[in-house]
Amino acid sequence: MYLRTILIVLACGMLAIFAAINWTAFTAPTTLSLIFASVEAPLGLILLGAIALLSALFLVYVVYLQSSVLVETRRHTREIQAQRELAERAEISRVHELRASLEAQLHAISQQNDQSKSELAARLDRVETELRRSIEESQNALAAALAEMDDHLGQRPALEPTRHVAEQRR
Repeated sequence: MYLRTILIVLACGMLAIFAAINWTAFTAPTTLSLIFASVEAPLGLILLGAIALLSALFLVYVVYLQSSVLVETRRHTREIQAQRELAERAEISRVHELRASLEAQLHAISQQNDQSKSELAARLDRVETELRRSIEESQNALAAALAEMDDHLGQRPALEPTRHVAEQRR
């Protein structure tokens, strides 16, 4: 129990004990003035009843406050839960949009990659074709040069042995 609750129960208990001990004084009739008239009644019982009535009213008021706080807390909890669900849905939506965006970008990159591959393959084919043509031209030019050299060597008279060449120089 809370300290306040214990103190309230102790105060009510002490009041009940006080009233029980002094019951004869509480029930002794007294002349009471009601501004317009006078009445004979026990003042202690009237004051005790007023205290009991005020205590009951305060108890009802506390119960009302607690119930209104509970209702308000539940309402806030529902609102918070609704906002949390809304935020989660928005986050899920953003994640899906991000996923779709990433997939679109990856698809575009894949297409660019495929296009680059095909362009590179076409360039390599052209380079290979040009290289083969260049090699063939070089082979043909070399073969032609060798054939010319061979023709020049074949048309020239055969040289006499080296001895003869040495004698002429002297």
